[in-house]
Amino acid sequence: MSEPTAMTGPGAPAGRRGRPRDAAVGTAVIETVLRLLEEDVTVAELSMERIAREAGVGKATVYRRWAGKEALMLDVLRSLDEEAGPRLTGGSARDDLVALLEFLRRRGLAKRSSAVLRTVVAQVRTHPRLWAEYHDTVVRARREAFDAVLRRGMAEGEIRADLDTELLTDLFVSPMLSRALFHERSELPEGLAERIVDTLLEGVRPAAR
Repeated sequence: MSEPTAMTGPGAPAGRRGRPRDAAVGTAVIETVLRLLEEDVTVAELSMERIAREAGVGKATVYRRWAGKEALMLDVLRSLDEEAGPRLTGGSARDDLVALLEFLRRRGLAKRSSAVLRTVVAQVRTHPRLWAEYHDTVVRARREAFDAVLRRGMAEGEIRADLDTELLTDLFVSPMLSRALFHERSELPEGLAERIVDTLLEGVRPAAR
């Protein structure tokens, strides 16, 4: 449920005046965590006290919004998934697979996304609730999009129907994620999504009759 819009001006109820400031504090804290992660600060090094100090707010203010660091990190992860995924044309499976991979390529080029995702992969799996949240809010939705495109491609004869869509998703996604997450100096050039998709499609198309 969204919060009511705060009124402004002489007639505004006094009890509502703190809401915009609270929202600004939340944004400042999350932005601070993202900045620290970009600077290669580990999750273990991120104490609530340090976060509050870096954000320029009181520790009590942070604890009023989040019970602890794990709850705060959940909101940090959610903030990264606010951007909508690519618009799929529904034309060919090839074009939609390219669109999905191009979205991942552009996220990998963004310093913030790649820095935080490397942190997630390297550290968050040691925090089961954080990993489950990241999987449920980001990974699952992306995989479901690939699965739907692959199944449509099978139904329309673009892809062999006897293949495992979960395995195919791994084959399409892994080259892009490998470059973006595990090899910081690897390039993510224009056209990489097309090259990955076309290379794999050559091997999964039905044999010509």
